[in-house]
Amino acid sequence: MKKNWLLTRDSLDALLAWLDSDRDLAGQKYEEIRRRLIKLFTCRGCFEPEDLSDETINRVIRKLPEIVDAFTGDQIRYFYGVANKVHLEYLRRKPIPDIPSVLPNNEESNSEIECLDQCMAELTPENQSLVLEYYQEDKRAKIDHRKHLAERLGIAANALRIRAFRIRASLEACVRGCLSRRLPEIV
Repeated sequence: MKKNWLLTRDSLDALLAWLDSDRDLAGQKYEEIRRRLIKLFTCRGCFEPEDLSDETINRVIRKLPEIVDAFTGDQIRYFYGVANKVHLEYLRRKPIPDIPSVLPNNEESNSEIECLDQCMAELTPENQSLVLEYYQEDKRAKIDHRKHLAERLGIAANALRIRAFRIRASLEACVRGCLSRRLPEIV
């Protein structure tokens, strides 16, 4: 990634020209692509989907002089390919912890375990089961396990991922709230 690269009016104009020869339609396509990228990053559980979408667009703009003449097909596919790489970099630099990482190590108090148990008890039995099953296994086994879980529930893998993320987010918020009531100086 070029750290000192700046978006210029000319480079943005080149992107719009690549999207469509009609400037108004190009602007509409740009907005639609950005909206879809934000939705993509949001569904993947990213906490800064707008920034990641802008980074994706900037990378496409930087690469545009190399691809503009040879590229054929729907431009959104190219944006999605770049977005996948941006997402992988995001995961490497800012990993989202799995539920088990919320559990304390030996030096920490039992308040975290008690809060996690309390918050798990507030979930529906279906959500308890889903979140516990979702965060099992490692590496390839985790992928296979999640695929089978999605099949068993009769939903797509992406829908399972979104559902698990929402449950985990509410669980983490509950644990943080519980800890802030018990240990206000820590949280």
